[in-house]
Amino acid sequence: MTRSTTGTAPAPDTPAQEVPAPDGRGDTSRPTGLTAEEAFDTLYDYAAPGLTRQMYLLTGRRRLAREAVQYSFRIAWQRWPEVARDRDPAGWVRAASYEYAMSPWHRLRRTHRRADALPEDPARHALLDALLGLPPAYRRTLLLHDGVGLGLPETAAETEASTPAAANRLVHARAAVAERLAEPAGPPDADGRSPRLRERLSALALAEEVPAPPPAPVVRAGSERVAELWTRAALCFGVLLISSTAFTLHTAPTQYEQPLAPAERVGGVPPRGGPEKLTPQDLKLQKALRDELTHGPERLVPRVP
Repeated sequence: MTRSTTGTAPAPDTPAQEVPAPDGRGDTSRPTGLTAEEAFDTLYDYAAPGLTRQMYLLTGRRRLAREAVQYSFRIAWQRWPEVARDRDPAGWVRAASYEYAMSPWHRLRRTHRRADALPEDPARHALLDALLGLPPAYRRTLLLHDGVGLGLPETAAETEASTPAAANRLVHARAAVAERLAEPAGPPDADGRSPRLRERLSALALAEEVPAPPPAPVVRAGSERVAELWTRAALCFGVLLISSTAFTLHTAPTQYEQPLAPAERVGGVPPRGGPEKLTPQDLKLQKALRDELTHGPERLVPRVP
């Protein structure tokens, strides 16, 4: 398996080393003759330096490039059985690195809000400026196809696009870069790649000073530490959820009590009925009637036995 060496080897035609593949004997995390740690370290030593330079060409940020590669390898170690089973472990890590580096959330971080200073060399300055001026999807397609050396179907699959869409992005990216550089990209080779652009991308990646990734054991230790922290957080959340549920069950009423409706002013009710208050004339007449009943004719006076 031969890949382009954009930032992975001193010469663009140097064949890449083969990554050990799973032995298929049940333990998919153990390649032939190597432990899981040794296989991971082999993959890391093979891919991490070149990926860091690719991330720099993709983002123009050295610290973000190193962070993206370190993040992708931490995830790879956490999912090592899946990565070891993959037919292209280096491609798995590369895809994770590209996704992390191109995340729009980095714009909200103060350390990654602005790109680093461009190279002082005019040619490298113009090329990197032209790359960073491309849309992210076009930039990724150009680097994967002409820089890394993937075929058009593989580039389309890794960028999650159809083959015609990837070809259209590639054509427009080449045209935009050629316009910014004021020089043609040159005729494509038999595989449809631009040898001139590939050579310039390789020279740019190798010429720039990019921070070296940390050693593989450090990355593995960091991955295990992050996984342990997430496990503890999940356990604490579970304990908190169980405690709150138990407290709610203990303090909740066992019988439903309908809440009292708040008082409201009632309108449109007719006035209260009944006899009106007696006037002085009514009282005088009432007294006269009572006196007449007591002192009237004898037939009207009740007889008490």
